[in-house]
Amino acid sequence: MSSRLGTVVVTGAAGRIGSVVRQRLRAEVRQLVLVDRLPLRPQSSVERAVRLDVADLDAMVAACEGADAVVHLAGLPDEAPLADLLDRNVLGTYHVLEAARRQHVGRVVLASSNRVTGCYPVGQVVAPDAPVRPDGFYGVGKVAVEALGRLYADKFGLSVVCLRIGSFEDEPTEPRHLATWLSPRDCVGFVRAAIVAADVRFVTAYAVSANTRRFWDTAAGAQLGYLPVDDAESYAGRMPGSAVPHDPAALQGGVYASPAYSLRHVVAPPPALLKDGGTGSATPA
Repeated sequence: MSSRLGTVVVTGAAGRIGSVVRQRLRAEVRQLVLVDRLPLRPQSSVERAVRLDVADLDAMVAACEGADAVVHLAGLPDEAPLADLLDRNVLGTYHVLEAARRQHVGRVVLASSNRVTGCYPVGQVVAPDAPVRPDGFYGVGKVAVEALGRLYADKFGLSVVCLRIGSFEDEPTEPRHLATWLSPRDCVGFVRAAIVAADVRFVTAYAVSANTRRFWDTAAGAQLGYLPVDDAESYAGRMPGSAVPHDPAALQGGVYASPAYSLRHVVAPPPALLKDGGTGSATPA
């Protein structure tokens, strides 16, 4: 792949990360194909907007024609009912990978999440090759996203990079972000590196800024050719609670790892249709 990025398809281009990636990669591409369910207007001569849902495989295949790389950012961004996550995030990723396979796309970058390992304790530094420990249904869906990427790399020869994205914010706003923050500048740096890195069949890397308190191993990101530059520690002085040491036994996912965060999305079982003399039987909750 040349130093210029060529033709890059960005799904979820109207989202928070997609909007930043779009703005900052615009000057480096031959063409930027902006894919989203929401309407988008091209803002330069290199942009082409395509309104589609990644649930539509045929439309996704058409959007990937002539692409050198696909950056897949579309999907539900947080905890939700598992069925919705499987439909939007997992099946949508399958369609993107299958479209890339059919169109012989050179590189696919998948947005994974740090929440695939959110049930590890804060006191443990976690590398991408550690067993997954998702902190909720969203994390489970991202585990499946990574597995699909691995399958398409191993079985079909696609070149895939999975970025386990940290807490993407303009600035860190809570004590957990002192470890997990991903600045917009570093986010784009990781995405760019994931597009152009040479000799990649399959790589998983944590996309996190150079935070002094981070608890993820960033060696894989360095292998892609990007070293983050921002550090959440520079904001610690203005953040309430930042001076309190982290409990090393606390879970890395923080509130996302709490039972309540997922249980609110559990679909309740249907009530017994016939309680007296019927053919069904009620099961205690």
